Amino acid sequence: MERHFDEELSALRTRLLLMGGQAEAIIHKAVDALQARDSALAESVFADDRKIDDLEIEIDELVIRMLALRQPVGTDLRFVTSTLKICNDLERVGDHAVNIAQSTLRLNKEPEVRPIVDIPRIAMLSTNMLTEALDAFVHNDAAAARRILTEDDEVDHLKGRLHRELVTCMAESPRCIPAAMELILVSRNLERVADLATNMAEEVVYIAEARIVKHHMEEREAH
Repeated sequence: MERHFDEELSALRTRLLLMGGQAEAIIHKAVDALQARDSALAESVFADDRKIDDLEIEIDELVIRMLALRQPVGTDLRFVTSTLKICNDLERVGDHAVNIAQSTLRLNKEPEVRPIVDIPRIAMLSTNMLTEALDAFVHNDAAAARRILTEDDEVDHLKGRLHRELVTCMAESPRCIPAAMELILVSRNLERVADLATNMAEEVVYIAEARIVKHHMEEREAH
């Protein structure tokens, strides 16, 4: 019985990592389509998102079956329940990629307003955080997960700078308003990817240490 449960845990981990790889890839594809103004590539994001949705359903069913039949406790219980939360976060990453692809399709009907230097930088930081969160999950590395929690500030800084530049652009040239608004939406979606990576890192700390770090719980408990 225990051997079968270990096999089920391994299968669950494998499916989640597959979903994580697809989530990383879909964000890269969406940003590549944006930079290249490639509508066909942007449209292919929608099919990729459906694959991620299918994996979410599969993982949900695995988790529910394991909770019902195996009744895990301790670290195993934290792993199974956190997997469900991380799975949901990865599905939302796919949704943000779809939003970026939709913005790309609309942007391709507008003249370019400015070089989108900050968008790839925000995308790189956000996807790096996602990769690091998945690596921390694989290695059950709470220390690595805690480092991710501090990386969101740089994403927020770049997004704020980009928004200020785009607002200036809109004020100087009303013709650029539609495109500038789409770029603001893109940056917000990428910021949310970073937020989701932070959520995943918090779950890794919970699995490894049985400590809740979301909502600054550790700081509140210290006082």
